[in-house]
Amino acid sequence: MEILQAFKQENFSQYSVFLQREVVFDVYIPQGHFERNTLLLLNDGQDLAQLGYTGILQDYLLHSEGKGLWTVAIHANKNKVQEYGTASYMEAEGRGSKADLYTRFIIKELLPFLKHFFHRDWEHKAFAGFTFGGLSALDIVWNHPDIFDRAGVFSGMLGWSCNRDVANECRVMHRQVKKGAFRQHLAFFFEYPDNARANDLVSSHTLDLIKLMKEKGYKLREQLHLEKIKGGKDDYATWATAMPRFLNWLGGMG
Repeated sequence: MEILQAFKQENFSQYSVFLQREVVFDVYIPQGHFERNTLLLLNDGQDLAQLGYTGILQDYLLHSEGKGLWTVAIHANKNKVQEYGTASYMEAEGRGSKADLYTRFIIKELLPFLKHFFHRDWEHKAFAGFTFGGLSALDIVWNHPDIFDRAGVFSGMLGWSCNRDVANECRVMHRQVKKGAFRQHLAFFFEYPDNARANDLVSSHTLDLIKLMKEKGYKLREQLHLEKIKGGKDDYATWATAMPRFLNWLGGMG
């Protein structure tokens, strides 16, 4: 029996004036007619094979009940330790010096290109990533609620701090959430492992941020989804377990 291909893949390379380099990205385009379409940007797109993403996406689209998902997998290069981070502050160790430029690439170059090349807009736009890429995605969504409405954070590097002497007090995302406004339309998916021995800081920073979001007005099961992976680690095998749940969450939102 012939297996239907639920999407087609197109590969692109775009020169970024902001980053002063060629940025490679892959676009996974759902095939067929869908009542609603979501655009998902993914950091570390060069590693999606380690997730088995094409198989996960194929299964999702074949059972999505009219909810199309466009995925743009943005490849990182050797500069990602500088390009990923928070746009407002570098990390105390000096990482993230180009995070603001990466944000500008996303907002002013990549999204306009996608809109004009494919002659369409999308009802919802989401951004997701892993570790530092998850921090980057969350920072961009939080600071551009006029463009994005969904964020996915897998083992997010949320301890990112601008002052090593008072690291917890200066965690950038936590400060942004505490000072920021509540936005009803935003929703967030957080995956974190339960392997406390290896990942206690990841879990701690994630739960601290969720607590602040709840205090701000975001509600569990409405705007906040927590995915705790039993026996999980900060690796692609764990994230591959969470990815189908993330896609189903995206499809069920709004």
